[in-house]
Amino acid sequence: MTDAQIGVFGGSGFYRFLDDAQEVELDTPYGAPSAPVTVGTLGDRRVAFVPRHGRSHEYAPARIPARANLWAMRMLGVRVIVGPSAVGSLRREIAPGDFVVLDQLVDRTRGREDTFYDGTTVHHVSFASPYCPVVRAAAVAAAGRAGLRAHPRGTIVVINGPRFSTHAESQWYRAQGWDVIGMTQYPEAYLARELGIHYAGVGLVTDYDTGVEDDPDVEPVTQEQVFAVFEANLHRVQALLHELVPAVPVEPDGCPCARAVGPLPH
Repeated sequence: MTDAQIGVFGGSGFYRFLDDAQEVELDTPYGAPSAPVTVGTLGDRRVAFVPRHGRSHEYAPARIPARANLWAMRMLGVRVIVGPSAVGSLRREIAPGDFVVLDQLVDRTRGREDTFYDGTTVHHVSFASPYCPVVRAAAVAAAGRAGLRAHPRGTIVVINGPRFSTHAESQWYRAQGWDVIGMTQYPEAYLARELGIHYAGVGLVTDYDTGVEDDPDVEPVTQEQVFAVFEANLHRVQALLHELVPAVPVEPDGCPCARAVGPLPH
């Protein structure tokens, strides 16, 4: 079977990566992934890519087959995953076009299939630090080399979608001290941890969620705005990945990620 060391999940507007990639059809115990996996080479690294929403954005956030996506990466031998995603800002100082290398998340989703241990095997996984600190540090350094404005940490609140927030919800999220909002980092980051895969989430800020309270000219987010900003900045996402992927350790050391894995059900 074709193998890979690094995995990349594409977010809204990011449906293809690496021109010389080979397409690999995989069937997992959890069904097919969002799209056939494409595997190519970047630097000296073999890279597997899956657009988490599908190639035509056919999967709404709550319907993304996250377990299949992660298991497909595992089948290919992937040990490190980078998950770029579109996020909304909850802070004036985190502006559209900025990147945020996430270090914490708050799960506000519901009803998603979010564990591989849902049968007779029980395993409780530590998730205190949701993102691999080694891959995070590599992502911050890569953003610097690419000349990108990147915040080195941030907390994302993950909502179910597909709708955007009400004003009251957004105000509450800001009051909690959270930084950005999105719809896909959970359960993706957690499922990676259950598999002992080193995962980093990088948010591209596309909007200010429901606006900025003291600036009436900043309108609430729309789907068209998210897609347009992400498309306009896709080359910057790819520039970050082209700096990060060849530099990140294939098997990071000094983090808790690999130690989290238990007796897997398959």
